[in-house]
Amino acid sequence: MSFALFLAGVATFALLYSTQALLPLISGDFGVSASDASWTVAAATGGLAVFVLPMSALSERFGRRTVMTASLAVAVTVGLLVPFAPSLGWLVALRAVQGAALAGLPASATAYLAEEVRPKALVTAIGLFVAGNSVGGMSGRVITGWAAQEWGWRVAVGLLGVIAVGCAVAFRLLLPAPRHFRAGSLRPGVLARTVRDHLANPLLRRLYAIGALFMTVFGGVYTVIGYRLTEAPFSLPQGIVGSVFLVYLVGTVSASAAGRLVARLGRRGALYAAGGTTAAGLLLSLAHALVPVLLGLVLITAGFFAGHAVASSAVGKTATQGRAQAAALYQSAYYVGSSAGSTAGAVAFHAGGWAGTVGVGLLAVAGVVAITVVGSLAAMRSGAPVKVRSASC
Repeated sequence: MSFALFLAGVATFALLYSTQALLPLISGDFGVSASDASWTVAAATGGLAVFVLPMSALSERFGRRTVMTASLAVAVTVGLLVPFAPSLGWLVALRAVQGAALAGLPASATAYLAEEVRPKALVTAIGLFVAGNSVGGMSGRVITGWAAQEWGWRVAVGLLGVIAVGCAVAFRLLLPAPRHFRAGSLRPGVLARTVRDHLANPLLRRLYAIGALFMTVFGGVYTVIGYRLTEAPFSLPQGIVGSVFLVYLVGTVSASAAGRLVARLGRRGALYAAGGTTAAGLLLSLAHALVPVLLGLVLITAGFFAGHAVASSAVGKTATQGRAQAAALYQSAYYVGSSAGSTAGAVAFHAGGWAGTVGVGLLAVAGVVAITVVGSLAAMRSGAPVKVRSASC
């Protein structure tokens, strides 16, 4: 089960961010700016953000495994068409469809794990799924970076599509049939009430905002970093720039270790640690030497994936009913943050260079800390201890 969902995470992030490391080449091919090219990333994450809630409703009715399988099938099919896009407009449109198709994965996977995995193992299980995200994001960028250097961005994206097909087939063959799923209703009124109940929960609202803000940092940094490293003073070739994304391995480790971090520091303590690590990485990346910039990316990646794993697992524990919708709302906020970060990071880079992108990221981290402080104060007022092992933040 864990390995199947790990492969689903690999395919999801590899496809979702398949153009991110290639933005300088796409800009050159179509003769557009960084902010224009960034829409190939923002369209995919935006499509996912819009459709994740409807897809979660379908998973409540037709089953998690069915929806995840159909979503991957459509996404990999579109992935094989993306290399043939004749213009930036067509590329953005295909990426939006691909993102909408992938919307069936994140919320359904989280709900599947919440139903099938013992509560004590849930953080670790979701951490492994998030780790698959990091491996997919890393391998996709590394593979496309070197392939694009030799054959261009179109061949690189096509190669990634073929790899995703393999992941999708293996996922379907390996994932066990659900044992605890109970079909729900597709009636709009029932869905609206479930969503309303989740949004009325202050804890869930805080977790949704934290996921969005963490992803704002991550989306902005990794959308722009390719432009920074291909320009002076670094002037790195595309293959080397793609290899920089090997730092995603750090995210694999930090996401998998999120459960131990929560056990030691409590959920809010883990979020403070993740936010502080991310902020330190942003400040370190301002250096004009390659080594500290890379170390900064390591810290940003570690902090982001740890924070994401902690927040997303807390959503699964907090929602006792309508788990798919609760997870879908988190994923929607998360990918809205990605779209906003990709666009804001690119615009800030165009206006103020890398320092502008870092400024956007630091504002988002400050938001994470402020929201977590609000959660700590709310716990103190209710008489709960500040350090807890329940789903509070």
